[in-house]
Amino acid sequence: MPPAAAAQSFRQADSIVESGIRRGIYPGAVLVVGRGGGVLHARGFGHVTWDSRSPTPSPDTTLWDLASLTKVVGTTPAIMRLVEERKIRLDDPVERYLPRFGGGLRSRVLVRQLLDHTSGLRSYVPLFKLAPTRDSAIALLYAIPLRRPPGREVEYSDLNFILLGLMVEAVSHEPLDQFVSQAVFVPAGMGHTRYRPGPESGAAPTGEWHGHPVCCQVNDQNAARLDGAAGHAGLFSTGADLARYARLWLNDGALDGTRVFQPGTIHRFLSPDSAGASRLLGWERPPSATGSRTHDSAYGTLLSAHAFGHTGWTGTLLWIDPERDLFLVLLTNRSYAPRIGHSIRALRSVRGALADAVVRASGG
Repeated sequence: MPPAAAAQSFRQADSIVESGIRRGIYPGAVLVVGRGGGVLHARGFGHVTWDSRSPTPSPDTTLWDLASLTKVVGTTPAIMRLVEERKIRLDDPVERYLPRFGGGLRSRVLVRQLLDHTSGLRSYVPLFKLAPTRDSAIALLYAIPLRRPPGREVEYSDLNFILLGLMVEAVSHEPLDQFVSQAVFVPAGMGHTRYRPGPESGAAPTGEWHGHPVCCQVNDQNAARLDGAAGHAGLFSTGADLARYARLWLNDGALDGTRVFQPGTIHRFLSPDSAGASRLLGWERPPSATGSRTHDSAYGTLLSAHAFGHTGWTGTLLWIDPERDLFLVLLTNRSYAPRIGHSIRALRSVRGALADAVVRASGG
């Protein structure tokens, strides 16, 4: 699609992103839309803070705290790499790789049940309040009992992915950030994506401290307690890098002549255990894929039954629709001093309307 035609086609989508700024949900954002063959539309909006003198975000260079997108952009592909290398098996008990997680019901939890959030663990524990160091936080994590037997029902949990991050380190014998960078980001050409960006990175701030923007520090306090690189949060990236990552999934694990994952691995992680399952391995299935279409969904109402995606607390969204050969990346810093109450709820309506506008603009 020529640039002028793309700009015209995505005018409504741009207007929806801008409406979030006018409503005070976030000061700035980037939107990237594309297909497996490349980017159709990329644009930055607003500013990285509410100060109009601050920079307008760039799809190519502005780093954003991905929050829970870390689960699918960092940890999930790290597990995929170790599965391909036959160092992890999805149907093995977690305690085979993390012996401290064993005992009682925990001994029945499988690796895949951490990935699809059916482990039986509770959704959240404020480790940062209960443990003063990384090591003591990890010790506390291993002591948390299950809420129910594994495999019984889905409960989305950060704890599942903290454990997966520890598993990557235990199996690879490398720190999580180093392993993910070499195994995923380098071969995928995601040169800006990283944990713990330095002050020179120009990352969009995700919080305020005594009236001053907090930049380049992970917003998630449990991830901060785990030294900034954890399985559930801590990753920073750009719109352009996430576009490359989305294209990788649309192209069965290959990008620009480089094979990063085998097609069978991609398909395995995108195969639900049952027709109505709400989760894939790592990824979420939009409500429209499981029979419940709603305008309140971050994914809108028009995605196909084969779509998958994830959202993040800081205001991030990535969805991919193989049936339409289409992806959307929306990155915001909603967690930075929103000017309205319940900003996460307001953001959900923006994302849902945006998803539908993108599908329509792309011929869906």
